Amino acid sequence: MSAFEQRPDPPYRRIAAEFRARILAGELRAGDRMPSIREIARRWGVAIATATKVMAALRDEGLVEARVGAGTVISARTGQERQVRAPAPVRPRPVGGSRQVLDRGQLLRAAIAIADAEGLDAVTMRRLAADIGVGPMSLYRHVAHKDELVIQMVDEVFGEMELPDPEAGEWRSRLELMARRQWQLCRRHHWMPRAVSFTRPLLVPNMMAHTEWTLRALDGLGLPIATLMREALALHGLVVTAGLSMADEIDAEQDTGVTLTGWWHARRQRSDELLGSGRFPLLAVIPPDVVSDLDGLFEYSLARHLDGFAALVEGRRD
Repeated sequence: MSAFEQRPDPPYRRIAAEFRARILAGELRAGDRMPSIREIARRWGVAIATATKVMAALRDEGLVEARVGAGTVISARTGQERQVRAPAPVRPRPVGGSRQVLDRGQLLRAAIAIADAEGLDAVTMRRLAADIGVGPMSLYRHVAHKDELVIQMVDEVFGEMELPDPEAGEWRSRLELMARRQWQLCRRHHWMPRAVSFTRPLLVPNMMAHTEWTLRALDGLGLPIATLMREALALHGLVVTAGLSMADEIDAEQDTGVTLTGWWHARRQRSDELLGSGRFPLLAVIPPDVVSDLDGLFEYSLARHLDGFAALVEGRRD
């Protein structure tokens, strides 16, 4: 018997292939909403875990993306804006043969892909080993336990961002650049804000490089080093806080299958009763998308924070 046995694709790959074909054919277009994980499970008669892997596979290919307030939608990079390639064929796993050699980069990429699709709770040694196609004990050559794995995942994610020249431009534009790039990291890896701490920081080089960059960007303002460090932490905290709100919304949608729009629709009658009572005249005139616009909230928070720090800098100069 051959060392490799050809097996049919698992259900999640077949379902993902159906969505891929519809996207490539133009039946599903950029911005169209994907069915929820629960809806996929119900339609195709599969488990929630299988439906979750369908969504993860489509995300990995760049075909879909999570969008706060809309759920998971067809990515804007599909169609004419981005040539979509089908995933490379998966080699059948050996039956009774030798297992593949695992390296640290492969381990971290697999763990990050799971966390991006399903959250940190879904990242387990057993799940990782199954996805990669190695024995669980192979993972322990690289990490001692899950906590160490998460630390290395965070370091890997922070390493994705190429740091610019910390001395280019004036201090405000430098901090805006850093904050917005970290915000994009949070959008790509919504689990990341839950993995970092301020009082017990992760001692990993890529994350430390971000802090060092911010300190260098502020150097020369005539402020004490303690003030510079607090500003670096405050700026990072602003990004993380916005990232946590986004992560909560993504998790809520995945757990319930209800988008933010659907959640508000279900509460429309109660909302109309309260806002139409006359007790809350200012709340009643607020546009409905203001609360759910996390990008707008992030930009507002960043601008007001830097306004305050600018007053500190100017006061020091005076």
